[in-house]
Amino acid sequence: MRRIKLIEVRSELGAGTRGASLGVDALRIACLNKGSDYFRRFNAVAVPDQNHVLFDKNHFPFAKHIDSVYTVQKAIAGTVEQTLRFGEFPVVLAGDHSNAAATIAGIKAANPYKTLGVVWIDAHADIHSPYTTPSGNIHGMPLAMALNEDNRECQRNELDPETEFFWRRLQNLGEEGPKLSPEHLVYVVVRDTEPEEDAVMERLGIKNFKLPEFKTKGARQVAREIYERLRFCDLVYISFDVDSLDSRFSKGTGTPVVDGLNVQEAVQLCRALLENDRVVCFEMVEINPTLDSENTMAKNAFDILEASTDAILERLRMEDVTSR
Repeated sequence: MRRIKLIEVRSELGAGTRGASLGVDALRIACLNKGSDYFRRFNAVAVPDQNHVLFDKNHFPFAKHIDSVYTVQKAIAGTVEQTLRFGEFPVVLAGDHSNAAATIAGIKAANPYKTLGVVWIDAHADIHSPYTTPSGNIHGMPLAMALNEDNRECQRNELDPETEFFWRRLQNLGEEGPKLSPEHLVYVVVRDTEPEEDAVMERLGIKNFKLPEFKTKGARQVAREIYERLRFCDLVYISFDVDSLDSRFSKGTGTPVVDGLNVQEAVQLCRALLENDRVVCFEMVEINPTLDSENTMAKNAFDILEASTDAILERLRMEDVTSR
């Protein structure tokens, strides 16, 4: 049977609030406290981070530490690509959400001729570019990298040549050009966006299953409709940001937002999505235990991770049976 490989990414260079680098270890503590053997069952590899540069002066106001982000993302993309080429299923546990752009690049590098669909479960659209960002935090930019989308129509920032250089390198990571098409990107419960993001989402026609629609339809129906939208995609990648949870359940993340999923809804959604045999990678990001004295966020996230991994294993077992 195909094996699951845990890819641990402690980089938090893209976040606006410090502490997401500790998210993987917070999950490990939640696992220990629950009495689970999760982290003994699967091989894990840690991708080197560059978090030490956070102590240095930032020279890129519209894409903070972008030079070091590029170094980290090259390593993530290479690790994801290698994991897939070895026939393993990567479960990526990452610090901030900027790292997801590298995961996407790695999936495409391993499958250059296949069409990729992305399910982005998040409070935020993460589709700013350095030209539009109000903060300069790169965790708001991974989908603009993957889509090769600058959104110059809404430009507010003038970039220096060095920032532009590294931005192009990030957009062309793995292979040149876009890694996915807008019609192959689906948002779930995105609800905290800036006008520039609203404009690009509308222009590109990106579907967002907002919370009222999710509540009305339920997790299974939403998953069915997502896969109907992604019916022309050969592969699917699911990215789960813990701030997709309602702020009652997600204090331990850098940017909690009200009106999100509860833990059970997140479990149901991830399980329903991961039953599909086109899913090749699952990622969980943005746990920040420094904002959460009782590690509640990581406990909730670990419950979601464990249930999601069980769904992956069930599917891999079924594939093994049918291939005999």
